[in-house]
Amino acid sequence: MPRPDPALAEPPRDCPLCPRLVAYRAENARAHPNWFNGPAPSWGDPEARLLVAGLAPGRQGANRTGRPFTGDHAGWLLYATLKKSGFATGTYDPDGDDDLKLVDCTITNAVRCAPPGNKPETSEENTCRPFLAAKIAALPRLKVIVTLGDVSRRNVLKALGLKASAGLPGHGTEFRAGPYVVLNSYHCSRLNTNTGRLTPAMFEAVFERARALLDD
Repeated sequence: MPRPDPALAEPPRDCPLCPRLVAYRAENARAHPNWFNGPAPSWGDPEARLLVAGLAPGRQGANRTGRPFTGDHAGWLLYATLKKSGFATGTYDPDGDDDLKLVDCTITNAVRCAPPGNKPETSEENTCRPFLAAKIAALPRLKVIVTLGDVSRRNVLKALGLKASAGLPGHGTEFRAGPYVVLNSYHCSRLNTNTGRLTPAMFEAVFERARALLDD
């Protein structure tokens, strides 16, 4: 598998590759012209040793603000947990009007544009995966990847040229994928946290493990 070009880690602002997502982006832009309404760029420390990989931007989250996990329910738990484990400093605001900074950490998504119903199609995952592969390649000090949900886990493995079955699914699983250690977590979505499938303690344990691996 040829090494991805790190210069291609972010899609263009008007990326035309997925017709359904482009149409949804245009629909949101008509209804909310002041929103970001584009492929949400990765965000964080370019020298990060930790990469957090989500699924896709939420319509009122990164699709609105332009910053991953900013503006939707998942951002509250993610950023609070990153701060607690030393991977972020500052104060989080759901509109992005804050002084939040990631430390030794970068956040990206497997699919960069918001999908209808928060569910990207397999073809869209496949089309967007080169950007994920390039983002991973663009982090020279990367050691640990936290995947949020099974779709993210599968896409990270495929982006690394591995089979989706190369790492076990489920919360708290840990495995090596090429030169990286992958830690999988349930996604910090409202559905998972409201039902108790994912508790703050469970989520924090994943990032405590990431910290331990990096400090080892």
